[in-house]
Order: sequence, then C-alpha cells, then structure tokens
Amino acid sequence: MTKWRVMDLGIMLLALGLARDLWAQNPPTWGAESNPSPTAGSGVSKRANDAADKSLDKGVEYSNAAKMGPKLIVLPGEIKSNNSTFTQKFGSNNIADYAELELTKANFQVLERADLGPMLSEIQLAYSAGDPDQARALMGKGKLKTTKWIVKFDILKAEPVAEQKKGFNGDVTKSLIGIFGGNGQTGTAAQTVVGSVNTAGASGVWVIGMRYKILDATTTEQVAQGYTEEKMELGAKSTSVGGISSGGSGGLSLDTMVQRLVQKSVWDIDNKHK
Repeated sequence: MTKWRVMDLGIMLLALGLARDLWAQNPPTWGAESNPSPTAGSGVSKRANDAADKSLDKGVEYSNAAKMGPKLIVLPGEIKSNNSTFTQKFGSNNIADYAELELTKANFQVLERADLGPMLSEIQLAYSAGDPDQARALMGKGKLKTTKWIVKFDILKAEPVAEQKKGFNGDVTKSLIGIFGGNGQTGTAAQTVVGSVNTAGASGVWVIGMRYKILDATTTEQVAQGYTEEKMELGAKSTSVGGISSGGSGGLSLDTMVQRLVQKSVWDIDNKHK
C-alpha cells in the first residue's frame, strides 16, 4: 500500500471518528412530523408550544458543583399549607424526589431513600423527635456511617393571593346603539357587529414558599435553614367576533413551581453550606 493510500485511509478514519463524536454529542430529538395531534404545525399549535417552552426545565448551574459535597439523606418534608388544590396534587415524596435529583446535580453524595428500605421510617421518626441517641444508633449501621447531613424541604405556603378579571360584552353596547341613534340600516349593521363582540380575560397569582432544613446526622441539631418564595400566574383569554372565536389559557404548573423552588434552595445550600 502506497503512502498516499495510507494517508487517504487515515483521513477517512479521522473523518468517521469526528462524525461519530459529533453525532454522539446530540441528544435524540423528534420533529413535528412525529406528533399525532391534528393541530400539529398549525398557528394555534405554535402558540401553545411557544407558551409551553417557557415552562421547560432549563437546568441550573450550581456554582460549587466542581466541589464534592458531603453524604446526605433527603427526608420527605412537610406540606403545611391547607390549600386542597396543592395537597391533592403534591405529596412530600414528590418534593424529595426533585431534591435528590438537584442535589445530585450539585455534586452532593445523595443516599437515595429507595436504598434505605424500612429503615427510612426509623430515620424519619428519630429526626422528627430530635432523638440523638436513636440517630447515633441508626447512623452507625453499614452505608449510613459516613452520612453527615439529613435534609428536608417543607412547603410552608401555597395560596392564591390575587385575581383579576376583565371583559367586554357587545350586547350592552348594541342596546345603547339602538337607543341613541340606531335608526336605519347603518344602525342595524352596527348593532349586529358590536353585538357579536365578546372578550374576556382572567389572571390569578399564587405565592408558594419553601423552607429547607439541614440537620446534623449524628446529633439531630440544625446546621442551617433557608426560605424562598416564588409567584405562579395562571391566565386565560378569549375573544369572539362575528361567530369566530379564539383564546388560550396557561401558566406555570405546580410541578414546575416546586421544581424551581427546590432548585433555588439547592443553589443556596451549594453556595453557602457546602
């Protein structure tokens, strides 16, 4: 084999290797053609997807992620809000799942609750009661020996705090046109057009607050705590003119709000207490 053919072969192998590396760096994606929705690709679909994109998880860059954090266990926290909408949607385990995910991203050594089995109930009882003797007995067992922290995330507030509505009903204006100058065909046409116009809009704002607590795994004493709040807005808007209607509704979901509150709390833990 000549040196030129060897060089050509080397270039080809290099190109294949680069192509493979580039392909491996791109996650799988699915285009609009894979969506069976009958409105896929339409204007109304684009508007709905644009709104949904704003609630997608963008991820959080934790400032001290390069530094490994201590080994810890996330216990299911408490939901102290009495709001039925929130308590029907969420349980303390949901919040702990988000917390384990984000703490792992921040490079803490998270011992997953699923690995603890029935011991989890004993741990919860010991730290809820603040019993250091029981805590020391538990933390002296096997994989728990090097655990430094017990972390809890509690929902202290979840309530709708404000609501606004605004609308226009053409029927009222239609009647006024009939009273003050609705004579002839022009007046009748104006009544018909204005009477067909109806608009409505409503917006509601929730405030949701989360507290985190870090407990010493051996003594049950509190190491640190923090609190953060976020607003969640839900809105709807509709318009109808001449029998043609349009509208939309949306807002951040409770799932997204809880995830964002956990991310803010984990950022605080990573930044201040690692």
